[in-house]
Amino acid sequence: MFDVGAETLALPLEERMKFEQGDNGQSFGYKKVGAQAIDGTGKFVDNIEFMNVSKDDALAYPQVVHLTYPSTVNARMEDTVAPFVRKSLDVTYVVLNIFNDKLGLPEGTLESLNAMNEHSACEVRCTRSPPLQDKAAMDRAMLAAHTDFGSMTILHNRLGGLQVMPPGHDKWSYIRPIPGHAICNIADALSIFSGGILQSNIHRVVPPPGAQAEYERWSLVFFTRPTSSKVLRALVESSPIIADAVKKQPDRNFESGSTAAEWLARRVRNQRINNRRGPDTWAASRGTEHTPAAA
Repeated sequence: MFDVGAETLALPLEERMKFEQGDNGQSFGYKKVGAQAIDGTGKFVDNIEFMNVSKDDALAYPQVVHLTYPSTVNARMEDTVAPFVRKSLDVTYVVLNIFNDKLGLPEGTLESLNAMNEHSACEVRCTRSPPLQDKAAMDRAMLAAHTDFGSMTILHNRLGGLQVMPPGHDKWSYIRPIPGHAICNIADALSIFSGGILQSNIHRVVPPPGAQAEYERWSLVFFTRPTSSKVLRALVESSPIIADAVKKQPDRNFESGSTAAEWLARRVRNQRINNRRGPDTWAASRGTEHTPAAA
């Protein structure tokens, strides 16, 4: 999959831009450098580019479900991208089923909310960020602080630069890549479904520390997201454990009123710098961050 990403992001910019996401909340496709704000001021933008491939398109190929992709992706869709999607979901379901049991939910509840065979915004992402050019930017985010938008994320890194700010903390901590291991993030939907028992970490990408900053940084991600039509709300009717957790947090709202598709589109759309109308735009891009102003 890293090879697919490298081949795709090596295409001429003009070719990549044919597949650019645009500003309407679409997540699939190519995101150019500088398309997203990285904080509420709007002063700086990101310097990361990536290509997102839809789970639905990968598994239905050559049928088009959402959109088409560059030739470099299509050439590897059946032998590389689709197997990576299936394997990522298989691993995700193992973890979700453990959470399912611990939360006291009926068997298969979380897996069914993120079903492989139903349309969703699950996607593969390959990301490239440039070597550090300006030492003054060492502590500036290359990708904005955020929680992930869906249920769970599996992340493969080759260099450092990922930082997290767990709930209850106000300082950033590096996550060191370990060969042969992946990083797993709980995301917004799973946090909401569980009534806040499972919490989504705020994270960001900064230039890799030390000598690593001299190299391009590549990462490979699989985002598991709920079926697009599922409403994001705490599963209080299905689990007394979740119901009790919600009762103990009267200051939090676990009725989002949004489908998974609407939640994603709102967050993506309001991060785009072309849609910025002021600090309120950034605020509208936030998810379940415990410190929404973190940057």
